[in-house]
Amino acid sequence: MFFVMDMFILRHGEAGKKITGGNNKDSERALTVTGQKEMAGIANSLKDLGIKFDLIISSPLKRAHQTAAIVAKTLKNEKKMEDWNELKPEGNRQDLYRKLSSSTRFKQYSSVLIVGHEPYLTDMISDIISGGKGGDGHIVLKKAGLARLTITSFTPPNLHGELKWLLTPRHIRKMGK
Repeated sequence: MFFVMDMFILRHGEAGKKITGGNNKDSERALTVTGQKEMAGIANSLKDLGIKFDLIISSPLKRAHQTAAIVAKTLKNEKKMEDWNELKPEGNRQDLYRKLSSSTRFKQYSSVLIVGHEPYLTDMISDIISGGKGGDGHIVLKKAGLARLTITSFTPPNLHGELKWLLTPRHIRKMGK
């Protein structure tokens, strides 16, 4: 199936420290105050650059959801935000690709933002740009970093596309000024 769409992939902002043992649930780790401020700055830079999203898809884990919510609020598209379990750190990328491909509305979008975790996101970028063939390359997506891919086709069970750019939070903030 052939379609062209911009897919933006954003790693969540700085979150509280992971505590091992006890009743701590990794899913409840929130963004730190620094992480919230950083994401607000990045969201404002995206707004200044005129970047808009038809849909914002987030991992349901608190830190990713908060990151997506900050962007959605800044860009005034809170109603276009959804949490998808397939984006949890333990989620299966093939399940995500199937869900994306089976959604008729997904094919109507020209710009989608996906917010999640490492190493899931960089593995997803590698899948997409290698046509699902894997490879020896490695991409580093820093916390609050953003990648832009152009999805050119979907051949189940893979998405195919090109990496257009990969930015650190510092690059994003400088561009938005």
